[in-house]
Amino acid sequence: MALTQTHMDRFEASMPRLEAIAYRLLGSSSDAEDAVQDTFLRWQAADVDRIEVPEAWLTKVLTNVCLNQLTSARARRESYVGQWLPEPLLAGDPMLGPADTAEQRESVSYAVLALMERLSPNERVVYVLREAFDYPHRKIAEMLDITEASCQQLFHRAKKHIAEGRARTEIDAEAARPVVEEFLAAATSGRTEPLVRLLTSDAIAVGDGGGKVPARTKAFEGAVAVAKFMRGLFKPGKAKRDLVGGSAEIHATTANGSPALVAVVGGRVVGILCLEITAEGIAAFRSQANPDKLERATRRWAAMEHGEPLFHAF
Repeated sequence: MALTQTHMDRFEASMPRLEAIAYRLLGSSSDAEDAVQDTFLRWQAADVDRIEVPEAWLTKVLTNVCLNQLTSARARRESYVGQWLPEPLLAGDPMLGPADTAEQRESVSYAVLALMERLSPNERVVYVLREAFDYPHRKIAEMLDITEASCQQLFHRAKKHIAEGRARTEIDAEAARPVVEEFLAAATSGRTEPLVRLLTSDAIAVGDGGGKVPARTKAFEGAVAVAKFMRGLFKPGKAKRDLVGGSAEIHATTANGSPALVAVVGGRVVGILCLEITAEGIAAFRSQANPDKLERATRRWAAMEHGEPLFHAF
């Protein structure tokens, strides 16, 4: 049926929330946009005048679309080249959604998005809708066609999985900025020892190149191994300049609300390094270099204030 302007306006008013839910569920802005578009097509085909609560209807449809994508994504990622990491979103991106509470901020942090890959599709849906959007268990259960008790069990199981992967608490952005600058100075010093002192003993480093940019298939583990990798990563070299198309400017910013370093060449984002900084030191580095997962970041970078680079790399 043809939608009236009122029906169009109602859907457009829901789009920011739908995109924020879909991004948390899928870890990809393009997949999130596709899920919202599929939801719109179903809204367009529905008898919308008979839908009593449009927000609930749209959320349920979107959730089912995302569940289908999550199921097929697991099969696709089995053939993915190297490590699969979510797509990072830079500060101010509207797809990050609400950030009023600690739960909302944590649910979209890069570390938690990576950990959510361990969850089953239903666990992920329940965790996101309950933790980030405060949906009652009764409503979520209706969306998933399960009992309220089963919904609560899924939520507790998801929370347990996430908590097990986050034994430490990250420090706030203001306290993290000096650590980021100290890390960059150490990484470009050419020495391993200053880096080791900044890391936790069980630090990890993992990267996603998508088969288009060289990236190790297994994570580096332990302070010494990670420090050596980071020292090499920031060491200048012609091969690196040729790979990214020039000398990269390194800026400090935030991605998904957490400290990050962004590498930019000619206005194009070529890499985002997300840091997990705790009171004990830097616990993890997660780098995204797959060009397909940096297109939105490049558009966002062009629209945001970012100041002078901290360093010219490579």
